[in-house]
Amino acid sequence: MSRRLFRSTLTIGSLTTFSRVLGYVRDTVIAVIAGAGAGSDAFFVAFRIPNFLRRLFAEGAFSQAFVPVIAEYRAQRGDEAVRDLVASAAGTLGGVVFLVTAVGVVAAPVLILIFAPGFLQSPEKYDLAARMLRITFPYLLFISLTALAGGVLNTYERFAGPAFTPVLLNLCMIGAALWLAPHMQTPVVALAWGVFLGGIAQLLLQFPFLLRIRMVVRPRFRPRDEGVRKILRLMLPAIFGVSVSQINLLVDTLLASFLQNGSVSWLYYSDRLVEFPLGVFGLALATVLLPALSREHARSSPEAFSSTLDWAIRWAILIGVPATIGLAMLGGPMLSTLFQHGAFQAGDVRMATLSLVAFSVGLTGFILVKVLAPAFYARQNTRTPVRIAVVAMVSNMAMNLMLIFTLAHAGLALATSLAAIINAGLLYRSLIREGIYRPGPGWGALGLRLLAANSGLALVLWYGPPELSQWLVWSATQRAVQLMVWVSVGAAVYFGLLLIGGVRLRGLVRAGGA
Repeated sequence: MSRRLFRSTLTIGSLTTFSRVLGYVRDTVIAVIAGAGAGSDAFFVAFRIPNFLRRLFAEGAFSQAFVPVIAEYRAQRGDEAVRDLVASAAGTLGGVVFLVTAVGVVAAPVLILIFAPGFLQSPEKYDLAARMLRITFPYLLFISLTALAGGVLNTYERFAGPAFTPVLLNLCMIGAALWLAPHMQTPVVALAWGVFLGGIAQLLLQFPFLLRIRMVVRPRFRPRDEGVRKILRLMLPAIFGVSVSQINLLVDTLLASFLQNGSVSWLYYSDRLVEFPLGVFGLALATVLLPALSREHARSSPEAFSSTLDWAIRWAILIGVPATIGLAMLGGPMLSTLFQHGAFQAGDVRMATLSLVAFSVGLTGFILVKVLAPAFYARQNTRTPVRIAVVAMVSNMAMNLMLIFTLAHAGLALATSLAAIINAGLLYRSLIREGIYRPGPGWGALGLRLLAANSGLALVLWYGPPELSQWLVWSATQRAVQLMVWVSVGAAVYFGLLLIGGVRLRGLVRAGGA
């Protein structure tokens, strides 16, 4: 089982890496065109609002509720029952999200007022954000249906199609920035049209993969269907539980809108770098973990359930901790290499570095939440992670108010990171207390080896790379070469010390391996 999970994780991770690389190309193009100012702030808010709602109606709460139910139907009722459930879910979800989209387009100025009230201080920025939100909001409808298709494909262990999907959004946004923007009076608006077209392209991509498993169905609006009602019961509390990090980011955006121009953009660019390891590994792991745990729960296999979860936690820590160290110590060079072009200047790199270091503190926590939460959702328990999420969100808001006055935008990022650590810690404690997760053998030895390897990595990155001031004056080529050198050196040191310490990655591919 764990070998298949590892291969699936590797497939998703590889495709996600390609998507993330394109995402950085996209963000570099945005940085060149818009920099970190009023136009980019307006676009990021207009994009973040439908992106946040996507977590509610798409791969967040809906997927967490949909995948366990569809896995149960497949295991206990067969493919025809699954087809009927997919038809009912697609029609009901599509109908609801269509209404939400229509309201969002009409009420765009009100939404900007709610999510970025600070923009009222600049009427031009406020009007631009509302204008772009009307264009980006339909993305919610397209991506929600895309997520439904992805949930079906993931349940049938067809991971490649859904994992490749985000590539199309990046391509559409890059194309809009390069070819549409020069022809528009306000170039940044082209990015909003790129989002709109990207949503359509992502949805269309799903159909060939669905055809292969005979799951292209005619949507039916049947909210009273037994399966749909079960999904809704699970989804309503999950809406809050799985969206805590997005709610926290929106709170950050709201508060950052009152700070100096560029604050929203600095948070965006630093968050994008944290999203790389989180998306490439954390999301890939969570994607394969939820259907696997759902199957094991449906088959009443608590030992296999705990063993699979143990395997995932080991990998989360194995990758998460060194990624945290790397982002914290090479964050400035990464930002300089990727985004210091055109309108994005050295001062923006320095300011974004502050929030990146703060975000990196919570990276392992972010990854662990993605690994631990599916253990509850797979058991169709959405209440426990919701209760924990409430604690995390309240903690984040309190820390926001405490840190924003001294650390400005970096304080908002640090509060989000600390809230993620609290979330992960409470999820872990609950799994232990309820006896759902029982740590496998070998954790003590693995922990000591990881401590030694991460300490060596930290020492090399502390003393090795030049100061940030040197990176800021280098050419783009020099920065890229130096960054590749130090990332390679860091990886070699980390995995070399693990090897010397006796850790065999091949052994970790098997659940419980140490």
